Amino acid sequence: MSSESQRMEKIVSLCKRRGFIFQADEIYGGLNGVWDYGPLGVELKRNLKDYWWRVMVRERDDVVGLDGAILTHRAALKASGHEDTFSDPMVDCRTCKVRLRADQLPEKNGVPQCPNCGGKDLTEARPFNLMFSTQMGASADPDSIAYLRPETAQSIFVQFKNVLDTSRKKLPFGIAQIGKAFRNEINPRNYIFRSREFEQMELEYFCRPEQGAELLEYWKNERLRFYENIGLPNEKLHVLTVPEADRAFYSKGTYDIEYDFPFGRQELEGVAYRTDYDLTQHQKASGKPLDYFDEETKQRFIPHVIEPSAGVDRTVLALLCEAFAEETVTDEKGKSETRTVLRFHPRIAPIKVGVFPLLKNQPALVEKARQVQALLRPLMNVFYDETGAIGRRYRRQDEAGTPFCLTIDFESLGERDAALRDTVTLRHRDSMEQERVAIAELPARLLLAIA
Repeated sequence: MSSESQRMEKIVSLCKRRGFIFQADEIYGGLNGVWDYGPLGVELKRNLKDYWWRVMVRERDDVVGLDGAILTHRAALKASGHEDTFSDPMVDCRTCKVRLRADQLPEKNGVPQCPNCGGKDLTEARPFNLMFSTQMGASADPDSIAYLRPETAQSIFVQFKNVLDTSRKKLPFGIAQIGKAFRNEINPRNYIFRSREFEQMELEYFCRPEQGAELLEYWKNERLRFYENIGLPNEKLHVLTVPEADRAFYSKGTYDIEYDFPFGRQELEGVAYRTDYDLTQHQKASGKPLDYFDEETKQRFIPHVIEPSAGVDRTVLALLCEAFAEETVTDEKGKSETRTVLRFHPRIAPIKVGVFPLLKNQPALVEKARQVQALLRPLMNVFYDETGAIGRRYRRQDEAGTPFCLTIDFESLGERDAALRDTVTLRHRDSMEQERVAIAELPARLLLAIA
């Protein structure tokens, strides 16, 4: 097994052991390609989404938000082309009966073969529509068909006019959305990277036609900066200029932002110039106007759109892969051990700070520690722990990715040195260095570090 495969196995094991990610319905054998986020995972995921929303919506004057429905009208996905063309090529292996994506088959001497059994007796490729359909209402007929949305973008397009009229925005402006999407993948793989149920963070940024090319470059650079700001280093991020033959027919330019995962370089986000295709399609199909009237030029036209579309789950996986580290450390007795640590950027770490009384059987220490917890809890996610040796408590928080730990000791009570009363030991996760900090200074100090 390669070192990168071993690394990936360790990450998956840590995620289950520490409560980041569990397979859905595991006690019943699991649901393939579907995942549940545990106590630490849901905090990591929420911090990622909150930071995306902060930089994409709240810190900008030109972007507003939307939370569209998951159930989608069949006509909307007919107009967008999803009902007829949203498919992957599928083949069956006649030997082991497994179903596979035809465009992902390994080859030997130029002949495709089954990655499951190595067989070469494969059926002809045929299109497999990826959408999940359902029935709405009591009847089961073609008129009652609806879909679980395969992407969050279409609800933005069909609500374009309502958002434009109520927000009173002028071009260029964007509509942002974070939400679940569903694709019936033939072969989910690479842990949470490709799933059947997943979340997207998408922006549709509307503009005049002549602004499209320039804004495509602008949003590519903005999105690269975002990933660096959450702890993904520039040297592991790559921009692929998607060739025209591989782009959607309506695209005038697409970039894929990729990351070096342990299982290879894969896409985190696409930044696409979708022209006026989507609004034009929905205007034609619905018969409702989705154009824009420019008060200054007195022109009426269908806006063009730039779409930065990121996967929440695959970004969470990139953060986990980047943060995971193992190192050998030596304790005060000279004993060596392996330290497992998740070096998350403080702004996306699930737990921001751990609070520990040095001894749990000393009521004064426990009371002071609880006071510190109460002080910080309204401001950030705090974890209180009073069980086990202090070193063991540090290690538990290292595995959870907690950037800071606070220990309340006898100096905090001023019993040995009055000058140290109401101070704590602040321990840094990455360097393991410790310093004395006044309790009164903690809120400002920690908030600055996790901003």
